[in-house]
Amino acid sequence: MNLTELGFLAGWRLVRALPRPVAAAAFNAGADRAHRRRGAGATRLRANLRRVVGAELPEAELDDLVRRGLRSYARYWMEAFRLPSLGRDQILAGFRLDGAELLAADVAAGRGAVVALPHAGNWDMAGAWVVANGWPLSTVMERLKPEGVYQRFTAFRERLGMEILPTTGGVRPPLDVLTDRLAAGAVVPLLADRDLSARGVEVDFFGGRTRMPPGPALLALRTGAPLYVASMWYEPDAACASLVGPLPVPGPETGNLDVRVRSLTQRIADGLAAGIARHPEDWHMLQRMWLD
Repeated sequence: MNLTELGFLAGWRLVRALPRPVAAAAFNAGADRAHRRRGAGATRLRANLRRVVGAELPEAELDDLVRRGLRSYARYWMEAFRLPSLGRDQILAGFRLDGAELLAADVAAGRGAVVALPHAGNWDMAGAWVVANGWPLSTVMERLKPEGVYQRFTAFRERLGMEILPTTGGVRPPLDVLTDRLAAGAVVPLLADRDLSARGVEVDFFGGRTRMPPGPALLALRTGAPLYVASMWYEPDAACASLVGPLPVPGPETGNLDVRVRSLTQRIADGLAAGIARHPEDWHMLQRMWLD
């Protein structure tokens, strides 16, 4: 077990033992320290948020936005470490979804649903909330390094009731497994604002070119399952989200599969951008996004 894995293990064991106000204060202090130090992650977040808010926002206001963004990211980790200790009622009370009736109807009808998510708010709480409602959930997860950290994150999410498929190295391709799960009425949430494969679809995003994964569009086109785009953010008392959709899916008359995937992925990008623009402080994008 290396130091990174030990750090995550300590987080899961220690943070959940602290009173929430004490843990929140400690994580806020860490976020503020990262803001003052202006390391690589904070610097990249600043550059990404500048794209979102545009050149007109004064530097002082951008600086405050970055500070709030780092605090939001710290809140995500604090809540993730505490999530395994929460009961079902606490999970249901800790997350609110505008559009929950859409997912409920899709699951009840047995058609399932694909939900494209941003790296924003608390996607782990969102997944736990879906499971707490009694709805099946399957998703994919990047194969983190070291392997021990990946295994612990997988076990953490599986204990919450989620089915986690690796992006690589699984028994079957994840797209095939998710196709089967949708046919059985599952909810399939997929992080969709950053490509992890270098084979993503080029889209326009806040006026620049970036790549996004084709998976959500491919699944919707392959299965006919409804496709939604989620906006995710924090309120003081809960993690929140809203759904836009189902998105109109281009038919065969609009072009071949590649053309339709590109068109639908651009629609997803537009929906993600609209949500991020409403809550930029809760977009946890500390990695490079744009191709330029």
